Amino acid sequence: MSGATVTAREAQASPTEERDGRKLRSQDSRARIVASMLDLIREGEVSPSAETVASRANVGLRTVFRHFKDMDSLYREMSDEIERQVIAIRDQPFAAADWRGRLMELIDRRFMVFERIAPFKRASEAVRHRSRFIGQDSSRLVVALREILKRVAPPAEVGDPQVFEALDLLLSFETWSRLRREQGLSQEEACDVLKAVVRKLTA
Repeated sequence: MSGATVTAREAQASPTEERDGRKLRSQDSRARIVASMLDLIREGEVSPSAETVASRANVGLRTVFRHFKDMDSLYREMSDEIERQVIAIRDQPFAAADWRGRLMELIDRRFMVFERIAPFKRASEAVRHRSRFIGQDSSRLVVALREILKRVAPPAEVGDPQVFEALDLLLSFETWSRLRREQGLSQEEACDVLKAVVRKLTA
């Protein structure tokens, strides 16, 4: 009797285990699709196709679109990655006691993050014209970075609204990209240039 009872319990448990197994496999597939998308973009594939992503993730094309209704939804993962990096800037405490010192720290942090998110930013600009999300997310990023700057170097402390606006421009991704790509500076050289200019601007 007890053996029959155990067998019945096992039979009752197996559908749950089967559902759990399917859920885990689904979660794994989704994670691999996202990771593949991000890896392709890091490697310089500005606008990878669904087929390319599926091949890299080792899943079928139908699996991609079972998790993401369209490529725009998948591109949203780029914005999420950018946002995670920006949150890291926001949440990390500063060591300097005064706002000028914290401003120098902020330059270091932003440039480190900009190095990491550069492929995603460039890819997002390439698809921005046909994305429902990317344009909004890009605007949100600008606002988020500006709010961080306000906390580090409040406009009242800076003393001149025009100086604050200049700081917001100087510490933008666009300025960093210009220094690194068009002007060909190394990360260290670009950082030193910005620090020198910001010191003069806030002296």
